[in-house]
Amino acid sequence: MVQEVMAEVVKKFFIASLLMWIAPVVILYGFNHNLFPGSTRLSPYSVTLLSGFLAVISVNVVIAFYIYMAMKEPSDKHEPDPKFLAEAKASIQQAKPTEAGDSSSTRSKQE
Repeated sequence: MVQEVMAEVVKKFFIASLLMWIAPVVILYGFNHNLFPGSTRLSPYSVTLLSGFLAVISVNVVIAFYIYMAMKEPSDKHEPDPKFLAEAKASIQQAKPTEAGDSSSTRSKQE
């Protein structure tokens, strides 16, 4: 069960990462090789600005879509590992007396 969830998460991350690389490259390539209609009528300066702007926007769209997909996942699907929780609680309990001891020794040094 946990392996399936992790595989799904990794798959979504991998696809989003690929799209963040591919989309801007395709946009820049398309503008530089006049593959988009109307791009031949633009000046080289305008082509550079427009292609760069659209490439940046495409990455932001992919990021927004990835965030949307992550927020759409049910929260009960991701349960923390009980062993990890137990170890974390134990380490917190061990840290509390140490902190109290450190603060009292600091006070005695200051006096």
